[in-house]
Amino acid sequence: MTAPLTVVLPEAKAVKDMLTGLVGRPVSVTPGAPVTPTAKDPVSVAVYVGSSMAVHALCVMDLPLAAWTGGALALLPPGGVQDVVEEDGELTTMLTEALHEVVNVLSALFNVPGAPHSKLHASYAPGDDLPGDVAGMLAAFNRLDLAVEVPGYGKGRLSLVVP
Repeated sequence: MTAPLTVVLPEAKAVKDMLTGLVGRPVSVTPGAPVTPTAKDPVSVAVYVGSSMAVHALCVMDLPLAAWTGGALALLPPGGVQDVVEEDGELTTMLTEALHEVVNVLSALFNVPGAPHSKLHASYAPGDDLPGDVAGMLAAFNRLDLAVEVPGYGKGRLSLVVP
């Protein structure tokens, strides 16, 4: 009898290396507070599933980090991205599309030897309504909570959750 395949949380260094390679800047990653959505603190949520469509993991980012990573990937001017965060409180269509690419690439963090394959199933921009089952999974205890700084853009928070 073999042990069942399980999805495991990545190490913080793997997250740092993945984000650094993705945005082409030396991203810093330190332990942080859990990212949870509130009316004043909207979050983006990426949902990763396996071949049976069971949810394997979630990637949760606060609005600033969603904007910083998307902006850095799309090579948008930091000042314009900062205006989106501080004045608009929601992502533009271009930032939402760039964020989708960021979280799609982050699926590789869960695809390690011995783990079942995970792929991006859905992504929700900050402020989007979340399905009830996904919202309920955000409180799971099997998680990695990080503070992330994208040089030239700013700091934000990221949580990876394995329900």
